[in-house]
Amino acid sequence: MKIIQITDTHLSHLKPHFQKNWKPLVEWVDAMEPDLVIHTGDLTVDGADFEEDLVHGREMLRDLRCPTLCVPGNHDIGDMPGTRQPVNDERLARWRRVIGPDRWVHDLGEWRLVGLNSLICGSGSSEEIEQLTWLEDTLRTREGRRLLVFKHKPLFVENPEEGETGYWGLRPEARRRLLALFAEHGVELVASGHLHRARIVDGARFRCVWGPSSGFTVGPMVTMPVGEAILGAAVHILGPTIESRIVPLETLKPFVIDDVLHEVYPPAPTEASAS
Repeated sequence: MKIIQITDTHLSHLKPHFQKNWKPLVEWVDAMEPDLVIHTGDLTVDGADFEEDLVHGREMLRDLRCPTLCVPGNHDIGDMPGTRQPVNDERLARWRRVIGPDRWVHDLGEWRLVGLNSLICGSGSSEEIEQLTWLEDTLRTREGRRLLVFKHKPLFVENPEEGETGYWGLRPEARRRLLALFAEHGVELVASGHLHRARIVDGARFRCVWGPSSGFTVGPMVTMPVGEAILGAAVHILGPTIESRIVPLETLKPFVIDDVLHEVYPPAPTEASAS
């Protein structure tokens, strides 16, 4: 069974800076003839604030000929409390209405695929508590199926024991809770996006894969100590073992967010500038 993981496409008709990479990505995915495509978030440039972006992203996903599942990213529904666009009821409802569930379970033969909303992990919200209860039940009732988890933010950036990583990873308490759950129930793969870097981490109780963005890389404005800054996708072959590989795609235009950040994600106006 072949699963292709795409991520961080950052699609928008309002700000179509990275739109040119969608068609060649779709052509490559279709040529690979996967059984399933999973998009691990940041489908849109700014679906968190603009429903038009979510509608556009939904229409773009229909270009893919095979079944597709999607989990939200921070640019789709917002981020943690205290950030410029915190996840709230309105943003979650918009995603669910336009795209679909923000968490899901999908059984394929001997496999149970679990999609998580990582943007509420560590928030302390009722949504987080509800998702955690649902996750525990989903893992417990797998009936012998092998487990794979897909979400937007990675569990960790450099190592599982690291401290707070701010914007980039899960908060330590939420990370420890998920690590324990995944180890207890024998999860074999945890795949994510968000970092715009590619990496496969083996050697622990389960494999962690960072899928590369197909939209853009991040240049010198961010220092990321690990991972490879490429554009592409990840392929997961499910068999007696799981084979995961990162696939760079030379057909994608090498957009770098540093060059257009002021246009795509301008800073929020201050009270002084807004007055």
